[in-house]
Amino acid sequence: MAEGLLERHGVVTRGAVMSERVAGGFAGVYRVLTALEETGRCRRGYFVEGLGAAQFGSAGAVDRLRTFTEVSGDKPAATALAATDPANPFGAALPWPETSGHRPGRKAGAIVVLVDGALTLYVERGGRTLLTFTEEPDLLGPACASLADSVRRGALGRLTVEKADGLTLLGRGPGGSPVRQALQNAGFVATPKGLRIRA
Repeated sequence: MAEGLLERHGVVTRGAVMSERVAGGFAGVYRVLTALEETGRCRRGYFVEGLGAAQFGSAGAVDRLRTFTEVSGDKPAATALAATDPANPFGAALPWPETSGHRPGRKAGAIVVLVDGALTLYVERGGRTLLTFTEEPDLLGPACASLADSVRRGALGRLTVEKADGLTLLGRGPGGSPVRQALQNAGFVATPKGLRIRA
């Protein structure tokens, strides 16, 4: 189980173990990871800031993390993932950011979009509602483009967004909200129900 956690997560933390509901919890896995470290099959260290001191990583994962110590380039990198994907640290290793209204969760069918590792969008199962965690156009633009690319590749099917942060997207003035503008710039088109994009 400990080796499987290392393969899936790269760096195993208390949050990663708790999110997988491992029998014995982190205390049981900690003993096995310590034994693996003593034999040289994993490394212990403080690899990811903010995830606690008890972190274990495979040699390849630790080396790869060291290559990302500085973000290079001007364009932010956006990634759309299933909310339950082990690569999504929110709701497992990291707490969900505070929101007004409903809370995000690691639910089947929900999507998260990370921009340079920061949670930017959370799309509820079915895609009718989403939560935003920024109003910055420089972050919303790449996040909505990544979401649209996922739909175009066929990963999500048709998507019609009706509400963002509890408010309807259509009929909010001539310019609309920043998220509406970002979605339309990414290729979403207005329909009577909301903003739609198809595969």
